[in-house]
Amino acid sequence: MKRIIGIGNALVDVMTLINDDHLLGKFSLPKGSMTLVDRQKSEQIRSETMNFKRSFASGGSAANTIHGLAMLGVGTGFIGSVGNDDTGDYFEKDMKDAGVKTLLFRRDSVTGTAVALISEDSERTFATHLGAAVELDADDLNPNLFEGYDILYLEGYLIYNLLLVEDACRIAKEKNMTIVLDLASYNVVEANINGFRTIVEEYTDIVFANEDEAMAFTGLSPEKSLSYLSELCRIAVVKLGPEGSLLKEDDEIVRISALPVRCNDTTGAGDLYASGFLYGYANGMNLEKCGQIGSLLAGKVIEIVGARMDKGLFQEIINIIKGSVSSNLLD
Repeated sequence: MKRIIGIGNALVDVMTLINDDHLLGKFSLPKGSMTLVDRQKSEQIRSETMNFKRSFASGGSAANTIHGLAMLGVGTGFIGSVGNDDTGDYFEKDMKDAGVKTLLFRRDSVTGTAVALISEDSERTFATHLGAAVELDADDLNPNLFEGYDILYLEGYLIYNLLLVEDACRIAKEKNMTIVLDLASYNVVEANINGFRTIVEEYTDIVFANEDEAMAFTGLSPEKSLSYLSELCRIAVVKLGPEGSLLKEDDEIVRISALPVRCNDTTGAGDLYASGFLYGYANGMNLEKCGQIGSLLAGKVIEIVGARMDKGLFQEIINIIKGSVSSNLLD
């Protein structure tokens, strides 16, 4: 089985269930987006929503994906930056408990947090204070950190530090690693389109994008975006939410159905889709099976609040995968 290392913003998620979307307008947060905020605004949002039901979990897009892979039994590592505080300790313990090898740089700044405001229709909107996470720098990257890994997984939120992303990709290419990129969020793509084009066109082997992110990158419909992206990368994946996903490798195009489930919170759906897909890829499965496992994990995680499924649910997923070697596991 191939081993996977991820690089991303090390954050602790504050999952908050809201009952009125007017709060999003009050805080100038476009619904369904990820918006960077300063520490003062982050604390204001947390203060004004403290009476709503909420929970905490280690998070960050790449961390969610790597955590999911580790829970499935894949050998994983994670590179990130956290503060010398209790929140940073919480993040590290949660990742280690899943089996992830943590390669964390400790800073004097506070550990980053992502306040996820979950609307009644299950859409989530993130107000993210990066804190120490943003202090991860290209100078921190040492080729030895990549030793023993076959796949590099990058979250698109890192694009604000293009030099870091380029250096990570350069090291991975020198080690003949497969480079995987998730485009992150449509507003991040729109604001950093040139940087994304550089990384996708020059380095990326597998790209993940949801419908909005694909549109932001290509200006095209999902089907045409798939073809466009597949010209730039070996494998392109466009996620369509309840409509499933589209995958393309060379001349092969696969449509994967979404798992029919009750949606409670879409947080982590894309991240866990990547976990499932890469689990299949790391085990040498074909494109269709990779997509099916991705859809399975995405479907299971939206039934809970947050992006962290427990060991019992992961064991159920593993049993489903093992029992469907020659069949469609979404049936």
